[in-house]
Formats: sequence, structure tokens, C-alpha cells
Amino acid sequence: MTAGPSAASDTTELGSSEPNSIEANAPSSASGLEKGELLRLQRRSDAKGLTRLLGHLLAIAASVSLYTFAMQRGWHWAVVGLCLAAYGFTLVTCFAAMHECVHRTAFKSHSLNDTVGWFAGLLSFYNSTYYRPYHAWHHRYTQIPGKDPELEDPKPADWSSYLIELSGVTWWLGKLGTYAKLGRGKVSGYPFLNEQNARAVVRSVRLQLAAYGAAIAVSVGLGQAYFVSYWLLPVALAQPLLRAILLAEHTGCTLDDNALTNTRTTHTLMPIRYLMWEMPYHAEHHRHPALPFFALREAHVTLRPHLSHVADRGYGGMHRELLRTFKSKSQSQSAARVQPNHEPRH
Repeated sequence: MTAGPSAASDTTELGSSEPNSIEANAPSSASGLEKGELLRLQRRSDAKGLTRLLGHLLAIAASVSLYTFAMQRGWHWAVVGLCLAAYGFTLVTCFAAMHECVHRTAFKSHSLNDTVGWFAGLLSFYNSTYYRPYHAWHHRYTQIPGKDPELEDPKPADWSSYLIELSGVTWWLGKLGTYAKLGRGKVSGYPFLNEQNARAVVRSVRLQLAAYGAAIAVSVGLGQAYFVSYWLLPVALAQPLLRAILLAEHTGCTLDDNALTNTRTTHTLMPIRYLMWEMPYHAEHHRHPALPFFALREAHVTLRPHLSHVADRGYGGMHRELLRTFKSKSQSQSAARVQPNHEPRH
């Protein structure tokens, strides 16, 4: 098994076990948090992490119960669909819980972060063991073309690419392709994997695929499509909602290493913030990635004047602005095509 020879260690901002081990030594700056405030906000908490986890699990339980009740009572298909989407949203947002655990800021305990992160990835069709070095690379090279792995998937540039992105089709194809490759032990082509982490990633992906296989086998054995109706379908239906949220994080931001300009914070409703583990405060997260989720809102108060991209009108407002850029671009291209040629004829 070989990985990219230049693969960097995944012990960047994501790998610190001590709250003061990364950014505590960073110089104080008018565009960041002062050292004392940063040290205070970086303190992690098992209690706060477990409280948020419990709330998320209760949301899953409540939504799946409502979905099941709606199906059993034969409610109108549109109502059942809404219940299914709500349930699916609680599943796909487990990605946010996994993301926080990958940073090891969800809990103070390493074992809690690693265990909860893995199962949160299982529910949301992510793999935390793979995502950790991938995401470390993203933080190290945020918005740097040719280095940031998130830029390998081009941002939508027109209506068609936008709709394809929101549908989740490219996400599903990418996930299936990656898991199939890693499941076979093929780790070449991933610069963030190295000799230290590649084997663990392959084992983790194989275990995750085995878990899905076991769930399918149980469903078949019971003669019911439980795997489809209680996981695959809700995740697929709610995936566009997660794509819309994640698309807001860096789309239209600068292609450089300035966290104050290359990342967007989005003001949104409390239920979305809650299930997304405060990830909408994304510029704050990129400016100080060692901050736990529950500290980001307070950090926003200090950092807000220095941020270039804050969507005050929520995700809806951000997407309306994005669609307007598509319209303006299309109109400009149309005007260019009909522009008369005034060059002299010979």
C-alpha cells in the first residue's frame, strides 16, 4: 500500500489535543481574537458536546417517529414527503457532528470525538477517518487552486451546474467512487494520505461498507426495505439541503489564504444552526479552527467587522445573489455574441 510521497501529516489544526497548543502562540491581531480571549474560547467541554449530541439524537428520534406515524396512518404523500425530508435532514446534518469531531472540538475526550465522529459519518455517508486528513488539507490550503481538495469539484458557474450540484448527483458518484477505491485498498491519488494514516483509512472504510452491508442483509432477511426507506431515501431526499448549506461556505469568496475573505459566514435560523453544530459561523471557524462549536457565535461578535463575506439574509439570500450572478453572466455573454463587428473589411 502506497500513498502520495508528499503527503503531509494530518496533525495540523485538526490534530491538536490541547486547546492552547495551536493558536495560543499566534500573534494578537486586530483581525482576530486576542490571545486571552482565544485561550478562553478554545476550552472544550464534554458536557456541552454531549448536550448537543443528545439534542441531535432527539431530533432524529422525533422526526423518524413522525415519518413512521405518517406512513402508517396513510397521510397524504406530500405530508409524508415533508416528514421524510425533515427526518433526512437530521441524518445528513450528522455530517456537521462528524466535522466537529474530526477537529476534536466537539468533546474534550479524544475517544468521544473519534467514536461519535465515526458513527456520525456512518449516518451521513461520510467516513471520519478519511475525512480527517482530507479536511486538514482543506484547512491548510483553503481556496488555493491546485491544493485545496474541495476545489477539485468546480463551483457552479451557471444554472445547469448549479442544479446538478444541488441534486447531490456528483456527491453520490464521488462518494461511491472513493469508497469503492479505498475499499479495494487503493490509496494512490490522495495527497493527504500517507503511510501513517492510509491503512487506518482503508480499514475504516471497509468497516463502514460492512456496516451498510449488514443493514441491507437484515432488511432483506426481514423482507422489508428498511435500509431504503429509513436511510437511503431520506438521505437522498435531504442531500440537496445540505449541498445548499455547504455551497455557501466558500462560493464567490477569494481564492487565497486569507480566512477573512475566502470563507463566508451565514446568518440562519436556530434549528439549522443547532443541527449544523454552528457551522454556519464558517469564517470564524476557518480563522480559528481550534474553537469548539459552542464558542463560534461569541467569536463572531469580535470578528464580524473584519469579515468580507457575511450572508445577513441567510442561505436564501446568498443563493439568490448567486443566481443573479448567473443571470448577469448569461446576459453579458449574449450581448457579446450579438455585438456587431466594426473591424474594417479588406
